[in-house]
Amino acid sequence: MLAGRRRLTLLATTAGATAALVTAGMLTSVTAQASPTAGPDSAPQATSTALVGWATQNGGTTGGGSAPTTTVTSASALTSALGSSSAAVIRVSGTISCSGMLRVRSNKTILGNSGATISGCGFNISGDRNVIIRNLTFRGWNDDAINVQESATNIWVDHNTFTGGYDGAVDIKRGSDFITVSWNRVYNHDKSMLLGHSDDNASQDRGHLRVTYHHNWFDASTQRHPRVRFGNPVHVYNNYYYNNSGYGVASTEGAGVLVEGNYFENVDDPYHLGEGDSGPGTLVARNNHFVNSGSGQAGGSVASIPYGYTLDTPSSVKSIVTAGAGAGRISV
Repeated sequence: MLAGRRRLTLLATTAGATAALVTAGMLTSVTAQASPTAGPDSAPQATSTALVGWATQNGGTTGGGSAPTTTVTSASALTSALGSSSAAVIRVSGTISCSGMLRVRSNKTILGNSGATISGCGFNISGDRNVIIRNLTFRGWNDDAINVQESATNIWVDHNTFTGGYDGAVDIKRGSDFITVSWNRVYNHDKSMLLGHSDDNASQDRGHLRVTYHHNWFDASTQRHPRVRFGNPVHVYNNYYYNNSGYGVASTEGAGVLVEGNYFENVDDPYHLGEGDSGPGTLVARNNHFVNSGSGQAGGSVASIPYGYTLDTPSSVKSIVTAGAGAGRISV
């Protein structure tokens, strides 16, 4: 157990059961009823490029759709294209060096051409909606690589690579909702994916922060894969965790997290309730695969998953994810 971590041991339940628990002095009860379709070993999802998860809800996520395509090769051109009020498909070519956070407005699809890299800066989606970010490498950002905040909705972050940045690779907060984070690789990095930024933000966050994390490769990154406050249900499935020295998943502040079908290798603390000064959430863990790893801490139950999805065989997740996650693995 890491120093300073507050834990509350609860009776673990299976999905579909209802459990009572004490969180911040209140008795609450929630239910998990997700019903995945099992995927055979002979048909892995590594070739799939389809959108799955929370970003399919609330009308779906289409980004710029069939809007005109603009190719950018400089920081100034990228800043202008991202900040336009018009729908657009933006192709990034080469390495673009920049600093700070670049504002991304609604109805944008941002695609990386082969080898496309964002170096030194990040993307800020604040109060906007319907944004797709795919096939980019983010390096050495000086704030967050991707920051989603202020009730932004319908965001899809897919097949990107994140390495060597200052703060979060993908941070989602302040009432944002209906988001899928899929097929990304994070390596040589500490704070990976924060969901909910403060214990004091319940009034804005409760009923929101619904995110799906699937088929991501957390490659010796340290912590926050994700660290969750308030969101329920948050769905974490078919991810590959490798050599994560801090922890895998943390459910805190009344969040409800379903952790299923993941592959944990050399991870002493795969998942737990509470983190630091944050009180516990609930966490249902099922059908995960462990190699030289701890068993994790689960408890309570979570709300039902409203969308269909295919669950790959947990023991096959390592090979599927390492073959398919990150930039440069798809044609866009």
